[in-house]
Amino acid sequence: MNPIRETSSPPRVSPTNILAPAWDLLLAASVADANESDRGRIRGLLEQHVDWEAVLRLVDEHGTSSLLYQNLSGLGDAVPSAALVPLRQRYESNVHKSLFLARELMRILDGLDGLGIEAIPYKGIVLSEAYYGDMALRQAGDMDLFVRARDVGRIKSAVRELGYVPHISIPEDAEADYIAAGYEWSFDSAAGRNLLELQWALQPRFYAVDFDMDGLFERAVKVTAAGRGVKTPSPEDLLLVLSVHAAKHVWGRLIWLCDMAQILKREKLNWGWVQGQARELGVERILHITLLLVERLLRAEIPEAIKASVVEDGVARAFADEIAANMARGVSYDVEQVSYFRRMMRLRERRADRWRFLTRLAFTPGPGEWEAVRLPRVLFPLYRVVRLGRLVARLVRG
Repeated sequence: MNPIRETSSPPRVSPTNILAPAWDLLLAASVADANESDRGRIRGLLEQHVDWEAVLRLVDEHGTSSLLYQNLSGLGDAVPSAALVPLRQRYESNVHKSLFLARELMRILDGLDGLGIEAIPYKGIVLSEAYYGDMALRQAGDMDLFVRARDVGRIKSAVRELGYVPHISIPEDAEADYIAAGYEWSFDSAAGRNLLELQWALQPRFYAVDFDMDGLFERAVKVTAAGRGVKTPSPEDLLLVLSVHAAKHVWGRLIWLCDMAQILKREKLNWGWVQGQARELGVERILHITLLLVERLLRAEIPEAIKASVVEDGVARAFADEIAANMARGVSYDVEQVSYFRRMMRLRERRADRWRFLTRLAFTPGPGEWEAVRLPRVLFPLYRVVRLGRLVARLVRG
């Protein structure tokens, strides 16, 4: 089940014919609120021969080790200790990291509150507590904060005093242009690299999903995380945010689908608004693929309010078939390959969005351009030419 790099479109394969027992077990045990039916399914799978080395590789790749441990730890002798011990070690390690990140997140939010700067955490421990009921059930990675573009400079100074330094160095006179063209800034600390990410847009600009960030801030809801009240995106916003994020990575990790399954189970969403917003952003197909994958892989029901439009979307169904099969086969996607960008364009249902994606991809500079060439301020517009040149060189090499 080692990941393989895809360089061309895979053959159409029915996921039900290629799922190995290890993958079946991973899917069955990747639920946060297992019922008796779920536990019965897990017990049935454990009666088969299970390649536990493959299972451990899969949970590391898909970020579901804590969910698997929770669902296997109460099954007694059905699970060999040689499998349960490393799962418990992963779980305990995740508990420690989650507690560390919770403390750091609250320290950062308190510092920003003192400066009158609003920041909205999402994913990570906040999502874990709000939708899983336990910060340790979701693999801890980093801290993601939505912020306003106008506040990035002040936040950069504030977190530096807390021990966080930018992962990439941007000349001070270029920061405004970098913020205008980019979408995030990562920060390192003594505890690790890229532990903090500030995001003032949903994705790099060239993906052409122009999410209303001001509206996201206005619609934010208050939840409790680590004993503190924090704001996080509304469930409707969060579902769209996570769907678009998963699409960017071709839905490559099961934990992202688990997150959305938890939102569907715990929230009564305003599907009229969700569909309208998805249509306005041009991401209806992405939303439909996400819901189909959640249903097929995690057995979460697609709500009746949107089911008809999802089922009638033949293109989305074909994509979901392909992606589910590739996940089972361990296929990964090289984001430097032309085939990846073609797939990103095909995910968009409107020709205008595909055209915007293509033109922005060609002419929107990013961190790679800033690091490759240092131009004087007066020549900053030439970074678009640098961007185009680097893309052409990549095409020639590919």
